[in-house]
Amino acid sequence: MLKAPDRAGADVPTTAGRAAASRVFADRWLLARAGAALFIANARYWSTVAPLVRRQISRWDERARAIPDPLLRTLAMNKLRDERFNVEVAATLATLAPSVHRARVVEAIVALQVIYDYVDLLTEQPAGEPAIDGRRVFAALRDAVTLEHEDDLDSEEDRSRDYYRDRPSSEDGGYLQELVDTVSSALARLPSAAAITAVARASAARCAEAQVLNHEASCSGIKELRQWATLEASDTGLGWQEFLVGATASVLAIHALIAAAADPGTTREDAEELDALYLSIGALTVLDSVVDYQHDLDSGQPGFLRYYDDPNVLASRLAILARDAAARARGLPSGAHHIMTLVGVVAYYASAPTANSELARPLTAPIRRELRPLIAPTLALMRAWRLSKRVRRVRRFGGG
Repeated sequence: MLKAPDRAGADVPTTAGRAAASRVFADRWLLARAGAALFIANARYWSTVAPLVRRQISRWDERARAIPDPLLRTLAMNKLRDERFNVEVAATLATLAPSVHRARVVEAIVALQVIYDYVDLLTEQPAGEPAIDGRRVFAALRDAVTLEHEDDLDSEEDRSRDYYRDRPSSEDGGYLQELVDTVSSALARLPSAAAITAVARASAARCAEAQVLNHEASCSGIKELRQWATLEASDTGLGWQEFLVGATASVLAIHALIAAAADPGTTREDAEELDALYLSIGALTVLDSVVDYQHDLDSGQPGFLRYYDDPNVLASRLAILARDAAARARGLPSGAHHIMTLVGVVAYYASAPTANSELARPLTAPIRRELRPLIAPTLALMRAWRLSKRVRRVRRFGGG
């Protein structure tokens, strides 16, 4: 069992870390821009994006209810119900899109997140050859961000592949293929789609392989997983564990790329820098395993913390990740918005009640220090949101 970091680990980084944080956020103009970005994003989200998201979720809920196979229908409907928050959070990136393209961006992001959540659940179902089957269903992510004029990269058979081949349950009534086609069609109508699709396909492939190998590691050990992640991480500046976590969360990078495709000025270089940034932001979702550590142990489904032997090393790496991601974001177009996304990811996990556990608190403390002062108001908002959810639950279920 992973033990809580010692006192020294809780203070990593100390003087150097605080100095670095000061350098990142010493620019008061940046702080002002980040605050403005948060205000603008909220205004745009609740006035224009949220209604679109609700319509898209209703669309796919209705479509899921029509799936002929009872098992697939249950899986799809449960995912839409249980992971609705994932869809809503992903769609916040649509606030970056110009209003004329925002509806298409929301359509693409919602459908892509639904694909990701659904195929991730599919890979957890029994299969004859889990690795082959996992790569086959996760290919839906890559197909979704492949445009029609890029058909020369794949055969026609590959583009309309049977994602359920060799599965006992396969009759989804075209549900998954329709999701794939929806993303591809909406993306194709964005002005800079051609500039981001190669990067998005690579990100989708990275996500698929990380997910498949991570699932396999539970049965066959981590050797193959570690070899792959070490090789892939070699030019990213990330450790293999951080690369693995970021890769499994690469759907977040694809969402950011879709939003960027709505900007006529986006270039291939912009897409590559954005993907690198969101790989680092995605790596910070290891905090999910931190705050859910005991629950994961109790359920027999250990999270990413099983790849770390020393919690002090993890604490240090988390702080470095946050620092580097913030510094990278400030140099990008819409950098203030991306910084608020970074802060929001950290605040979401750091505001969980279990973030105060003996294990979690010293692991989250260094990263909170790195993101001061921006994280303070965001943490307050997240805690208020969590409290309101608990109050609504109590009112609805009488404390159950």
